[in-house]
Amino acid sequence: MSISAQMVKALRDSTGAGMMDCKAALTETAGDMEQAVDWLRAKGLSKAAKKAGRVAAEGLIGVASKGNAAAVVEVNSETDFVARNESFQALVRGVAAVALANGGDRDKTAAAGYPGKDHSVDDEIREQVATIGEHMALRRSTGLSVPAGVVATYVHNSVSDGLGKLGVLVALESAGDAAALNDLGRKIAMHVAATNPLAVSAEEIDPSVIAREKAVYSEQSRASGKPEAIIEKMVEGRMRKFYEEVTLLKQAFVVDPDKTVEQAIAEVSKTVGQPVKLTAFVRYALGEGVEREQTDFAAEVAAAAGTR
Repeated sequence: MSISAQMVKALRDSTGAGMMDCKAALTETAGDMEQAVDWLRAKGLSKAAKKAGRVAAEGLIGVASKGNAAAVVEVNSETDFVARNESFQALVRGVAAVALANGGDRDKTAAAGYPGKDHSVDDEIREQVATIGEHMALRRSTGLSVPAGVVATYVHNSVSDGLGKLGVLVALESAGDAAALNDLGRKIAMHVAATNPLAVSAEEIDPSVIAREKAVYSEQSRASGKPEAIIEKMVEGRMRKFYEEVTLLKQAFVVDPDKTVEQAIAEVSKTVGQPVKLTAFVRYALGEGVEREQTDFAAEVAAAAGTR
């Protein structure tokens, strides 16, 4: 019997097993879907679907770079224990390499071929789920590149080369010396890891965020009872302070607090004899924004012991 791509996809969707495993199961069972499901269960390859409902907020951030481009990915697991597993670390490193080749596009990365295998990144993750026994997922991926210059990388709480709990990319566009740019870029990436700015400059901040801040400052200023003209100037002053606190270029440089990041870039521009422009940055912190399950450990133990 001929095994169609639609049959393989249907079995994959229902079991969570890898594409090649699904094709093998259908071949072994002459296309019988129910028998194919049982075949996968017997082989222990249908675990992925059962794990998919679990919250995965642990895992690793991975970065990869080459030339004037870099990518950062977040691959989640259920426990930090798995993140220390060498197989999982190799998986994240491989996913980061694929993301780099696909400009950091998450969907393209998931569908692209996994290095050294004849299946996709998504399929490789499913196979690892079946092997390791925890729900895993490629949560997000981003890439940065510049026509000339560098994209510097930094990984905080590193567990291995290019892997850790927090990853940063910083894109510097310039025709200047690459070594000097990399040094500056890494220092700025460390700064971003520490300060978590909202945007490169005020122009890039979400207008709704600016409107909300202005509204709060206006309300606070009006409580002083001063005239509207004075209140307007007070709000302008507070907004300048706000921009200094949350925009990367205006922040005091962590490496040298006596100057702003913008001033540090200007100094390096003079040193390398070429303009240097910070075009973008990306900061990934593991599990940020994921709603974690709150469990009652004592109740779980009691339930396991049959006392509740």
